[in-house]
Amino acid sequence: MSARPFLLLGVVHLAPLPGSPRFAGSFDAVIERARRDARALLEGGLHGVVVENFGDAPFYPDAVPPLTVAALTVAARELTALARDAEGGARFVGVNVLRNDAAAALAIAACVRADFVRINVHQGAVVADQGLLVGRAHETARFRAAIAPELRLYCDVRVKHAAPLAERALESEVEDLVLRGLADAVLVTGTGTGKSIEMERLAAARRAAHGAPVLIASGARAETLAEQATHADGAIVGSSLEQDGEPGAPVDPRRVARMMEALRALGRPAPRECGWRCA
Repeated sequence: MSARPFLLLGVVHLAPLPGSPRFAGSFDAVIERARRDARALLEGGLHGVVVENFGDAPFYPDAVPPLTVAALTVAARELTALARDAEGGARFVGVNVLRNDAAAALAIAACVRADFVRINVHQGAVVADQGLLVGRAHETARFRAAIAPELRLYCDVRVKHAAPLAERALESEVEDLVLRGLADAVLVTGTGTGKSIEMERLAAARRAAHGAPVLIASGARAETLAEQATHADGAIVGSSLEQDGEPGAPVDPRRVARMMEALRALGRPAPRECGWRCA
């Protein structure tokens, strides 16, 4: 049997956007930094990028202001253009509106013709630093069907920086996420940004996903990729590709190169080569 494809995505951690507490005053500078980071990821060979308003903490728990939606749309359009024109063929693009604005992410992704959105809490409820975050799968799935049914939903299970309101078996959560929430891919994280995932947690998600792709969504590093990839179909990588591994720092091309060496060592094909439409 041929090797399964492995999707490797890099995160573009946007600097603080207009309206956020730490915005530095120049939106042009935010966009230029985002373009530099995206180019470093794409020219380094990654299969695509995820753009998110990482610098906007403290985050709104659900609906973000119109100013944030507008700024994210501009940034996502710029990065989608880079990804589509990337040498070696078009790359995947995802949108994540922190902390949990799935409707805004879908609207932005539909307008810029991205491939998927990331949703931190799609089902159930968790307690996070923003307070109580409640999944709205019933609304998200219907909104997706109405405006852009081709978009894929990449949904976290037990997302980082949060704890479930009520404990359930991880396998049950994953199964419901896929079969009842219509998630197209399951994202597994550690406890926080850049934190590693327990291997058993990743394996349990894989067993319960009913064939949906399972992605490592925090803590993937070049030196651990081979072990983690045994239970995963891809990885979303942010801080470990940034200078000194510091979340929100500029992307470091040397770290990108090491990650690509680790990917090539897996001997698994790129998703586009297999006709995989981001799940």
